[in-house]
This record gives sequence, C-alpha cells and structure tokens, in this order.
Amino acid sequence: MTSRSLRHVLPWCLGLLLSCQAFAAELVDLRGRTVDVPDEIRAISIDDGRYLVALALILDDPVQRLAAWPRDINRIGDETYAQYVARFPRLKDLPQVASSAGAFNVESVLAAAPDVAVVSLGSGPSEAQVAQLEAAGIAVVFIDFFTHPFKNQEASLRILGELTGGQAKAQAFAAFRRERIEAISKGVAGLADAARPTVFLEAHAGRTGDCCSAPGNGNVGDYITFVGGHNIAADVLKGPFGKVNIEYIIARDPAVYIATGGPHLAKSGGLVLGVGYDAAASLASLHKIAARQGIAELGAVKHKRFHGLSHQLINSPIDIVAIEAFAKWIHPDRFADLDPARTLEAINTRFLAVPYGGTSWIDLE
Repeated sequence: MTSRSLRHVLPWCLGLLLSCQAFAAELVDLRGRTVDVPDEIRAISIDDGRYLVALALILDDPVQRLAAWPRDINRIGDETYAQYVARFPRLKDLPQVASSAGAFNVESVLAAAPDVAVVSLGSGPSEAQVAQLEAAGIAVVFIDFFTHPFKNQEASLRILGELTGGQAKAQAFAAFRRERIEAISKGVAGLADAARPTVFLEAHAGRTGDCCSAPGNGNVGDYITFVGGHNIAADVLKGPFGKVNIEYIIARDPAVYIATGGPHLAKSGGLVLGVGYDAAASLASLHKIAARQGIAELGAVKHKRFHGLSHQLINSPIDIVAIEAFAKWIHPDRFADLDPARTLEAINTRFLAVPYGGTSWIDLE
C-alpha cells in the first residue's frame, strides 16, 4: 500500500475506532462491577417504586425514560402515585416487572426490553439471571437505597444520573445533601459513647400485632449511629433488618423511640403519615401507637421523646430530611437550629418534579 493510500485509510480506521469506543460507556455499580452500557440509553427498568422519586429529583420527567417499573405503589403510597399519574399519565400504562421485595423475574424484564435494568443491591437478580439479561443485550446495574442507604445514596443517585442524562441535577443534589451531612457530622464530633442516647426505631409501626420490626446493622440503623444515637436493635440483630420482641424493648427502655408509618398502614390501624394526612390525623395515630401494651410504660412515652416519621423518607433519595429529624430528636440541644421542614421545602422547590407533601413527621407532644 502506498503512502498516499495510507493517508486516506488511517483517518478512516481511526474514525471507526472512535465510533466503536463511543458505542458503549463504562460505569461501576454498587456491587463493584464494571458495566458496559450503551452510549445512548433510551429506556431503563427499575425494580423499586421509590426509584421513581430518585428520578424525579434529577429529571423534569422521571417517567419518560422508564421502560417498566414494579407497580409497588405501597412503597410510595396511593396518594403519591396519584400525583405522579396526574402529572405523567404514561406511568399507569407502563409494563410491570417484579419488585425487589420478591423474587426477580427475568421474563418480565426481557419483555420490557430496556437498554439497562436498574436493580436493587441485596435483592436483585442472581449471577445466572444477570448473564441471561446481558446475553439479550440488556445491561444490569445495581444501586442501593436500602441495605446501606446512608453510605450508598449519593453513588446510587449519581449512577441514575449517568444512565438518564440527569448528571447535573444529581451532582447538585449530592452537594446539597453533603453540606447538611457535614453540618451534622461536626455537631456530634468527639461524642463519647456514654453521651449517645439509646434509640429504638420501629418500622411500619402497627402493621401487625407482632412487635417489632427494626433496623439493625446497616439500613436506617446507620442514620441513628451517624447522628449520635445508640441503636439498641443493632445489639441483637446481625443483619440490616429484623424483629425485636417487646420484652427486649421494655428491658432496654430506650430514651428515644421513633416509629415509622405511612398511608399503607391505614387498613391495619397503624401509624399514618405522609401525603394525604394532616397533623391531627397523624398525631391521633401516633397516640394510638404509643398507647399499646408494653410501649405505653416506656420512658420515651412518658418524657415525650416518642416520634413518628413517614417511612417514605427513609431508604429514600430524600433521606436527608429524615436524618435531620433524627438528629433533632436524639440531640435536641446540639441541633436546635436544624430545620427539616426548611430542608424539605428546598428539595421540593429546587429538585423534585412532584413535590413531597403531607405530614412527614410528628412528635407525641
């Protein structure tokens, strides 16, 4: 081949090489896997309805990029779902895939044919199922707002931003959250173990008569430790979540008791907060939860350190609101100036495509 020919061929080869490199991009997911994803991602599937809220933080239209979702409306609440459908009607007609709360279903994801399947760390597909999806040309990316939400929230939101073109807002929200995290960190710096109040968090309070579901090592327990509390459930639960019996709670008599609830507990007579509930209704249900046998005798009830929180604010991309509420409840003197309501207002104004409303937290007093 002549030198003249080479001058024509080499630029063509270089252009071909660059176009091949641009065809796919790499990212590292929350399992530490390096994943090749298409350079142009038209649609993703999600296996947790709460990821819809994450997308609403970083995209003006969080539904536009969805190929499928699990329709686990209980995780976001009927009222919140209705708000999303009113704003983005396409949501109600999206194909359904299995929720991370149950067994992963390969066939439903294959039928939806997303470019990328976004799945939950700790409850997503097996290695064989991942291979099956990848063989069909569907990239699989693990994120996490549940197992270790405190540690993994920012990285998970960043990944969603990379997959959907929402990088700028993802970075802006990460900076917003990080600023508030650092302020709390400074507030508890040097705190001795003896100065950490004992705390019990009952998840889905009143869902059943069998008390009590609670976070252990990981999950929301990480929030309690971070803001300077001692999570008593972590002393007996090895995993991120489990059950603690009422006798143990009575014996430990935690200084602070936090109950979570939401619209999904209305039928069972549990704690109701969040979208669709005003302060009076939420306070009435909190009094009912506090009056249960065994719970009513706790010091946290007698000293009015018994609180209710919307469950949709934990394991959530807007968990900073819950973290600030925890900090105020556990160390009211150190964090007298913290204002979770102002933080939520800023999130609604600056970020969320569908603002979060209703009574998000309540105090027994």
